[in-house]
Amino acid sequence: MQVSFDNSYINLPEHFYQKVLPSPVTNPQLIKFNYALANELGLQFTSEDNLAEIFSGNKILNGSEPIAMAYAGHQFGHFVPQLGDGRAILLGEVIDINQKRKDIQLKGSGQTAFSRRGDGRAWLGPVLREHVVSEAMHSLGVPTTRALAAVGTGEKVYREQGALPGAIITRVASSHIRIGTFEYFFARKDFEALETLLNYVIARHYPELENSENKALDFLQALAKRQADLIIKWLSLGFVHGVMNTDNCSISGETIDYGPCAFMDSYDPNTVFSSIDHQGRYAYQNQVNICLWNISCLASTLLQMIDKDEKLAIEKCNGVFAFYKKYFDDNYTKVFLNKIGIFEIHEEDFVLVQDLLEMMFRLKADFSLSFRYLAKVLNSDEQSFVGLFENYHANKQIIDIWLDRWRQRLAQQSLSIEEIIAKMNLINPAYIPRNHLVEEMISKAYLENDFSVMNDLLECFKNPFQEQECFSHFMQAVDSKTNNYVTFCGT
Repeated sequence: MQVSFDNSYINLPEHFYQKVLPSPVTNPQLIKFNYALANELGLQFTSEDNLAEIFSGNKILNGSEPIAMAYAGHQFGHFVPQLGDGRAILLGEVIDINQKRKDIQLKGSGQTAFSRRGDGRAWLGPVLREHVVSEAMHSLGVPTTRALAAVGTGEKVYREQGALPGAIITRVASSHIRIGTFEYFFARKDFEALETLLNYVIARHYPELENSENKALDFLQALAKRQADLIIKWLSLGFVHGVMNTDNCSISGETIDYGPCAFMDSYDPNTVFSSIDHQGRYAYQNQVNICLWNISCLASTLLQMIDKDEKLAIEKCNGVFAFYKKYFDDNYTKVFLNKIGIFEIHEEDFVLVQDLLEMMFRLKADFSLSFRYLAKVLNSDEQSFVGLFENYHANKQIIDIWLDRWRQRLAQQSLSIEEIIAKMNLINPAYIPRNHLVEEMISKAYLENDFSVMNDLLECFKNPFQEQECFSHFMQAVDSKTNNYVTFCGT
């Protein structure tokens, strides 16, 4: 295989990272390789290439300069001054066919200086989860890291469940720089490194700010906008990241680190999946405010570069926070109105969304299917929609009244019914990585060495907005009475 590495992060000062090689594994076996993504990255390979050796880290390609990146982070609100890549190693960077710089990183590739008593490995389950969910998110239009390869190591890793099959995922990102990277240098009062990092980030991710009079402030606002857009995407899909620590918040605006993530089935704004989030800090409805909290942590590291007068710097940051709130509110409103077919928006329209969400919550309707099947009502299939609500017949009047109000509002638009249906179906997916499907995939692979469910899910998620008869069973919702899904953080 030939990879035209064009590494830049390694040219930063040496205390930004540790040079480290992946730890070899005994018997690597290729589970999945993303040929389409490989082509986008401009990777050149032949049938003779041993992809398992390459993407297990056993074979280091020419031009690769493996490093583990240093960063800190607030974890559930508590600051940890040194985290870093404890199980991940950046192989290098490439310029893809769209002239975009991309990181190629192994996760689960062995210990580094940042491992903190960990084994640096990952087990099969989280690797498959990240592979499928990140690729689904990409197809759903969400900025995200991508999955290039999944490799079994032929070794066991030891977790609370006992001995589990080891695996490594190769992920691709616009970069792996996090808010926690800025916090790392701020905690050490290394302001020279902070300025170096800021200039690097702007050159790589925000080149439009190169000539800005206040790079730090404008970067903060540009990041706030990207993060707001990202959270709106999450919320529109019922996605719960699960661990929105500052070390899991990418400065590129991509979704990163699919640990205890999951998707809502029945709608509940207080939904929490992570087994360790006992207070609901990262619940579905809290994600917008946690994102702002993370941005405020970044702002704290930039104050001296924003203004030498700390009071003035804080005032300027408060302006960014106000921008974030307004930008989020305006665009969240637009996205959710689009989801119910309102594209010519009036200020008072959002009450329709609020009332729908309230009905969905009280009557335990499936989040994704409620929006998807709402379009079917316009095709004379009302039963698919109302059948999602528990005790529909007892609540028929309130649902019917809402549907009448909704139809009347749609009739005021210049769009035809056919146009509205088509636009709604491009916004509301038919398929999401439902939690029971992800667990079935992991169970089949772990217990039976059967990756057929994984392959089917990846094929299905190539077109998540198009109903496909062969994958109709992937649309099915879970009975809300048995929906007690729990996810776990550790890989």
